[in-house]
Amino acid sequence: MTDATHGAAAPAAQSAANKFRFIAWRWHFYAGLYVIPFLLMLAVTGLVMLWSAALLGRNDERMTVATTGEPLATSALQAIAEAAVPGGHATQYIEPLSPAHVAAFAVEGADGTTTGIALDPHTGAVMDSFAWGGGWYDFADKIHGTLMIGTLGDRLIEIAASLGLMLVASGLYLHWPRGGGSLLKPNLVARGRSLWKTLHGTIGIWMSLLLVFFLISGLSWAGVWGDRVVQAWSTFPVAKWDNVPVSDAIHASMNHDGEQQVPWGLEKTPMPASGSLAGTPAVGGTPDIDGITHFARTLGFEGRFQVNLPGNDTGVWTISHDTMSKDGGLATGDRTIHIDRYTGNVLADVRYADYSPYAKAMAWGIALHEGDMGLWNIALNTIFCLSVIFLSVSGVVMWIKRRPTGAMTLAAPPRPNAVPFWAGAAFVVFALGIAFPMGGAAVLAVLILDATLLRTIPLLRRALS
Repeated sequence: MTDATHGAAAPAAQSAANKFRFIAWRWHFYAGLYVIPFLLMLAVTGLVMLWSAALLGRNDERMTVATTGEPLATSALQAIAEAAVPGGHATQYIEPLSPAHVAAFAVEGADGTTTGIALDPHTGAVMDSFAWGGGWYDFADKIHGTLMIGTLGDRLIEIAASLGLMLVASGLYLHWPRGGGSLLKPNLVARGRSLWKTLHGTIGIWMSLLLVFFLISGLSWAGVWGDRVVQAWSTFPVAKWDNVPVSDAIHASMNHDGEQQVPWGLEKTPMPASGSLAGTPAVGGTPDIDGITHFARTLGFEGRFQVNLPGNDTGVWTISHDTMSKDGGLATGDRTIHIDRYTGNVLADVRYADYSPYAKAMAWGIALHEGDMGLWNIALNTIFCLSVIFLSVSGVVMWIKRRPTGAMTLAAPPRPNAVPFWAGAAFVVFALGIAFPMGGAAVLAVLILDATLLRTIPLLRRALS
């Protein structure tokens, strides 16, 4: 009796599992149609940013000079930089990576544009002049973040990253070995589409955790999930600054021309304001750029640091050293110090230890995401980006090899009939949809489309099937 019952149940269970695989395949296929172009874009622009930063630096900071004598005073370098731009006034100073590297200033001109000036810190010679935020790194960064179309591009990329998580989940389900077989190595004796499939699946499994990390750390910058969910709840609380006047401006105002330079956990935090007796004495006399940079050099930063000059009457001097700006690869060294422009008092001193748990994770995540933690990080990110390109291309190749020649349809995986309710998949889709609203909205839109237009317009249904 027991044997007969089990024997009857086995084919039914096997049939249900097979139908679940087809459902997962269909979702993997349709999600891939949208996600693949974005993954290719993100991987290619990621490689451009990775290697341009490693070889050139974001703002020419890797340009080398001869170490001839003592460096000039920062104020002398500032005067030279400002003289190089008609009507120019400096807004930011970047300390050299080492005595053998250039110093740099961001100088705003009379026409409102910002120019980068790289200087030999020993002689004051202008080594390069460039549009601030106009190099290869920033060009690729603008595509990487917004497709250069602003908010719309941000939203499209956020949908792709959210659906990318569904792509990972469905891909792991499809390629997880059943009934034997290796999980972590491909079947290299296979040929044709089978070889592409085994390579796609194996590399996908190897890269899955890293892909999830890159997607989530990228989503933390996105306009909906990042800006309105995690960043809003992970921002440094200004209430920790006792009896310090606060400005209407937030830290993100220090970003120049869309260039992300402020630590993620501080972007939404209001800036302190100059003009009171608050704070702790730090720079004697009326603080100027020489006094500020001298004070910064006593703080023991490993790597470069930056100084943002006061922007108005209530503006502050800001000394910063952080992974977001590629000043160093260790997040524990993050530090942002605000100094009253009149008294020289430290109004606020935010360190890594002051970050929220998620902001700490982002400080490390950004360094890893950008390849700032050393040669091993650059190598890992290069392999990862190349793997993402292969996964995208191999997915298209498998579709082309499966699609009937001359067919006027997408040749999507067939929809199985009489599919039992799949609680596990429903939970995953629901959880991802709630956690990542833009992805959830996209899935809901597809379900509504499938239940309405695709069921009532046969020609459209055949074209998308």
